[in-house]
Amino acid sequence: MKRKMKMKSMLLLTITGITLLACNTKNERTRTANTPTTDVENIKIKGSETVLPLTQKAAEVYMNSNKEASITVTGGGSGVGIASLMEGTTDIAQASRSMKFDEKQKLQDAGKEVKEVVIAYDAMAVIVHPANKVSQLTREQIEGIFTGKIKNWKELGGDDMEIIPYARETSSGTYEFFKESVLQNKNHMTGIMSMPANGAIIQSVGQTNGAIAYVGLAYLNSNVKALQVSYDQGKTFVAPSFENAKNKTYPIVRPLFYYYLGASENKVKSFVDFVLSPEGQDIVKEVGYVGLK
Repeated sequence: MKRKMKMKSMLLLTITGITLLACNTKNERTRTANTPTTDVENIKIKGSETVLPLTQKAAEVYMNSNKEASITVTGGGSGVGIASLMEGTTDIAQASRSMKFDEKQKLQDAGKEVKEVVIAYDAMAVIVHPANKVSQLTREQIEGIFTGKIKNWKELGGDDMEIIPYARETSSGTYEFFKESVLQNKNHMTGIMSMPANGAIIQSVGQTNGAIAYVGLAYLNSNVKALQVSYDQGKTFVAPSFENAKNKTYPIVRPLFYYYLGASENKVKSFVDFVLSPEGQDIVKEVGYVGLK
């Protein structure tokens, strides 16, 4: 009889333990589901190689002040960033060109609202090897080089040396803007060497005497020479610089963008607002781009 009572007690304790475990598990699930999470956590930003150094620096400073924030920043080009936004694999697409009509249309057809924010301005620089004697070119001459009509530097007052043009990949916003603004929508020459990033462009031009290419202002360094450019058929030549971009005398200036979906606004707004704030705009200038004011 005592043995039966003992077994009943043990059975009761076991059932009670299982019941408590089930209740605790349920409570844990409820607590996890109902506990508010910080929207700013785990933000993914992808796209333009031009915007990349700016976003990386801004994210670093932002996370130092917001310990709960985790921001991942990668490049790949403006087209890649915008495609990732459309696919839902990034929260912010950074772009050095405006979103195309068909890209906006696809998002609209999918019932997704897209937000566009200008975060800075960039002066696109045309660069050559430092030893190149040529220091200035007109827009028409640059067009002739990149469309394949001008093939030797002696045609431009330089040495008898083959011109070796480098371009960004077609997914790059820099490629798109250069084609639109400088080439006036003419195609790059067939077989032009394409580079995946601005850093690769700088390295290639710095190692190749006859090279010419184009990069964002923030990437300029002593390994390359930036040319003065004329958009008035040679009457006025202006060098790419922070000052000339700010006072709008340099002709190849473009806005830099963040794109995000309306549904993600609560998640990304704090970081976007930081980039637009006085502190964020100081970072814009520190990196080498032009602020909004």
